[in-house]
Amino acid sequence: MESMNKKRLFNPLGNDDISNRRLIDGSTTNIFNLNNTKYDWANKLYRAMMENFWIPEKVDLTADIQDYKKLTDAERRAYDGILSFLVFLDSIQTNNVPKLGEYMTAPEVTLVLAIQTYQEAVHSQSYAYTIETVIAKESRNSIYEFWRDDKILYDRIEFIAQSYQDFHDEQNYANFAKALVADYLLEAVYFYNGFNFFYLLASRHLMPGSADIIRYINRDELTHVVLFEYIIRGIREENPGVISDELIYEMFKTAVNQEIEWTNHILGNSILGVTMESTERYTKYIANRRLKSLGLAPLYEGYTENPYKHLEKIADTEGDGDVKANFFESTVTSYNQSSAVEGWDDL
Repeated sequence: MESMNKKRLFNPLGNDDISNRRLIDGSTTNIFNLNNTKYDWANKLYRAMMENFWIPEKVDLTADIQDYKKLTDAERRAYDGILSFLVFLDSIQTNNVPKLGEYMTAPEVTLVLAIQTYQEAVHSQSYAYTIETVIAKESRNSIYEFWRDDKILYDRIEFIAQSYQDFHDEQNYANFAKALVADYLLEAVYFYNGFNFFYLLASRHLMPGSADIIRYINRDELTHVVLFEYIIRGIREENPGVISDELIYEMFKTAVNQEIEWTNHILGNSILGVTMESTERYTKYIANRRLKSLGLAPLYEGYTENPYKHLEKIADTEGDGDVKANFFESTVTSYNQSSAVEGWDDL
């Protein structure tokens, strides 16, 4: 397998002419000149992600402390297990994104990856804040260690984490392609059944603070989905054969099967508003949407409707608002904490 060349940090012979710029295998000086970019989508995405600034500790979790005691045993197990899953993958994501960035040779894309890394760290902080606030002290470690003792959870995080580790161990094009697709699957498929669990609780006026934190995270994750859609599509165009259709479909099938198995394992039919049928319908629906965004045909014929569409208002990912975000597949308008950034009207 052909090895990849890491970009040079100090590259005085680099060519910053945008006509020579590439996502990988290029050569620039690495200067962040946002007035001279090839990938305009990266500029827009950078501005949108900067607008998403938020601080976990500003979310009030007081009500959640009491609500947690009102949950059924199945709901508490789901709450704990989903938090364990989320904190593990966002932790490993914080470490993985910079590694991918070492091989991205368009400065404007490297800049966006740096913002994603920061946001992943904030997500990990937010899970820790939730666990430390809501969960009794004697039970907290069990959440952080849940993945070690639950084989189904371990198997699904191993699929992503090992794809990352393979690239960390050996930087070749095949491992790079796997790591990119794994990153996309984590951001675009793996989180959303878990997010919906929190929105279902919120629809019953339970755990409102936890749902607010998930909304913030959900908003960030949508930008990460868009980022890796552009990266994967761009590399497939500029470097044909590096990321094959076969690889994407193979990894999607594995991810979808694992997502359904895990969700049925942690939620099953024991959570109000979720059934094993709705889990399968939703997961395959999400997978088809993500494949379409990559310019590929769907894997699952007939899975075109979202069975949890009623949760979109709670999730705040589909409403009309004053922020024009047709750049994304969704619009989130209720959580902006910073002032508007010039350029929003163009998104």
